Amino acid sequence: MSKRIALVEDDQALRENYVAALNKQGYEVLAYANRKVAEQAFASRLPDLALIDIGLQDELDGGFAVCQQLRSMSKTLPIIFFTARDNDYDTICGLRMGADDYLTKDISFPHLLARIAALFRRTELLNQPQSATDLIQCGDLSMDSKRMTVRWKNQLIELTVTEFWMLHAIAKYSGHVKSRQQLMDESKMVVDDTTITSHIKRIRKKFMLIDADFDRVETVYGMGYRWKS
Repeated sequence: MSKRIALVEDDQALRENYVAALNKQGYEVLAYANRKVAEQAFASRLPDLALIDIGLQDELDGGFAVCQQLRSMSKTLPIIFFTARDNDYDTICGLRMGADDYLTKDISFPHLLARIAALFRRTELLNQPQSATDLIQCGDLSMDSKRMTVRWKNQLIELTVTEFWMLHAIAKYSGHVKSRQQLMDESKMVVDDTTITSHIKRIRKKFMLIDADFDRVETVYGMGYRWKS
């Protein structure tokens, strides 16, 4: 049975393009132009995954309200913010409201498909028993790859799916340098160097909100990144 994706996007041309492209990949896509129509539809039936723009018609933050409604109805439904707004404030707001990932509209379609596939895979894994290989314990850091959760000094850190797998690639081999290509392979994305740099900066910032002295994610110039053990 094909997975049902809800697309909440107010730009008609974009909406139609993504519906056509996702249909070609075998997904059933239900598209909504504004918050009200989307919320009415979700009240009668939930999708398997939601792709939500933040600004919806005359509502600057309408997408945030849609995300909150969905999260109150299901704790595990995969939610991706898909927006032109690329700033730390919106990203952090979106994740605090329970979104799983935050992507900007300039990403490639294959990257978007990889994020969708990663979230569907996680949903399937959540129903399976946990094994020791799902867990990474490295000093004060603990990561659970099945639930995609990260804790530092026992406090939960909110990371996107992309950030989670980048950090996982570094922490899994503590002390070893991981190249940018290896980080891309691990997080199943193809992006330029600046995008990787900004993801790493965001990861550091999120740890520093909890621990101002955090310095474990190290840049090794010309080579890549490593987790300092």
